[in-house]
Amino acid sequence: MNILILGSGGREHTFAWKIAQSSKCNNLYVAPGNSGTAEVATNVNIAVTDFDAIKNLVLDKNIDMVVVGPEDPLVNGVHDYFLDDDAIKHVAIIGPQKVAAELEGSKEFAKEFLYRHNIPTAAYESFTKDSVEKGYAFLETLKPPYVLKADGLAAGKGVVILNDLDEAKTELKSMLVDAKFGDASTKVVIEEFLDGIELSCFVLTDGTNYKVLPTAKDYKRIGEGDTGLNTGGMGAVSPVPFATEAFLNKIEERIVKPTVEGLKKDNLPYVGFIFIGLIKVGDDPKVIEYNVRMGDPETEVVFPRLKNDLVEILQAMASGTLGTINIDIDERAATTIMCVSGGYPEAYEKGKEITGIENIKDSIPFHAGAQIMDGKIVTTGGRVIAITSYGKTYQEAIKKSYQSIDKLHFDKMYYRKDIGFDL
Repeated sequence: MNILILGSGGREHTFAWKIAQSSKCNNLYVAPGNSGTAEVATNVNIAVTDFDAIKNLVLDKNIDMVVVGPEDPLVNGVHDYFLDDDAIKHVAIIGPQKVAAELEGSKEFAKEFLYRHNIPTAAYESFTKDSVEKGYAFLETLKPPYVLKADGLAAGKGVVILNDLDEAKTELKSMLVDAKFGDASTKVVIEEFLDGIELSCFVLTDGTNYKVLPTAKDYKRIGEGDTGLNTGGMGAVSPVPFATEAFLNKIEERIVKPTVEGLKKDNLPYVGFIFIGLIKVGDDPKVIEYNVRMGDPETEVVFPRLKNDLVEILQAMASGTLGTINIDIDERAATTIMCVSGGYPEAYEKGKEITGIENIKDSIPFHAGAQIMDGKIVTTGGRVIAITSYGKTYQEAIKKSYQSIDKLHFDKMYYRKDIGFDL
């Protein structure tokens, strides 16, 4: 097959790394890709939401399958765009159709889905700028901390958790009235705070059958001890040590099965990855959010543990035969540490040369915000490179990642030195 991956981050480099290992893949393209994908595929400088340019590439390169990495093209209907065009509707698209992508595109849509299908989640209400006073009143009924979520896509930064009621009211006004997150916060969901430890569950589905991938836990805060601003993710660990077999069974029975059944009942056409953000409250799992794609940096620890040929799995998803596949998982732990630009997630400089990647032998460097310019690999994003390692235990894997990071350099490079600290 000729395969196209859409996206440019660490997740897409991991997809490319895994797909390139398959004998079923002839030519692999990534749009727009990064310096890492360039090593295993052909990068094509096309934006993930430029559907007309993507169509032309698909026809020009005789692409058989498009694997969608990020959420933007899915929420904007890339799958539907292909289905609506006779020239390209035969191409397999891995990623849900637009109506199903609302599970990530709208927090309110997701909460309504969870409630409708009796899937455990936090109590919530949603508000607009016309009901901001009601929002204040609802906040007064809750115990701190207060969780405010921009309804739309805000690049992973639209969730605010505050301990002070007055601050929460000010933040609600800033989101709704002052449009802090632009169109994403024309509606805001306020929900009860769930106290527990988070983990991510990844599900593959062809719309009828499903398979569960290994669990992972990521670390969102910029500062050590889980302090400071939220980021796109500073590191991840798989498997999650506290996810016992009994707990995983609860996740499957109470959350995964009703989610896949709910998609069918609601006629939400879904071929792709379901990322379920969970929290363990006591001994019970509850859903924090859905994403309609793989997580980043969790992909960088989940796919390295997948022993199957990924293209075979993707073909089964596209053809509705996922039920015939047995998922084979590497027993080893995998961890990844994200090296980021100084200043991230706020303002940071780009164009810093990255050196030492070639010296990393015991880990896999997955490039994220990095590109080749004038023959050098330079930083182009906040999250620059994820260093993934295997180990008998997650502690051993983490140690390897930190040893590999010592060989890496770019100006103002920052990383958390405590990934896995809470396990």
